[in-house]
Amino acid sequence: MTLHITKRFDFSASHRLEGLPESHQCARLHGHNYAVELELSAERAALTSTGFVRDYGDLSVFKKWLDDTLDHRHLNDVFEENPTAENLAVWMFGQWTKDFPELTAVRVSETPKTWAEYRP
Repeated sequence: MTLHITKRFDFSASHRLEGLPESHQCARLHGHNYAVELELSAERAALTSTGFVRDYGDLSVFKKWLDDTLDHRHLNDVFEENPTAENLAVWMFGQWTKDFPELTAVRVSETPKTWAEYRP
């Protein structure tokens, strides 16, 4: 039996997407109130002695990184690729899978109705 936990984090940032027609709304400078969800998973036999996949408190280092690295920034200046939600999800997964080996997915939302998910 596999158990999953998820925690949501929020940040605000601006970006513009390259490679789109000038008339496309995402080609223009704009901002989002992003939501990021980290999903961690473990088999029941691999839970901590307390019964956790991982203590949610351990994820506070991710929140600090998110605030220090992306919050109230222009993502084109921080991120080497086109800062789409899809690319951000892949990048965040790669940045944090070593610290959180239980990490199974990263979801990035730019609006309450849209999500990109990376689940290798």
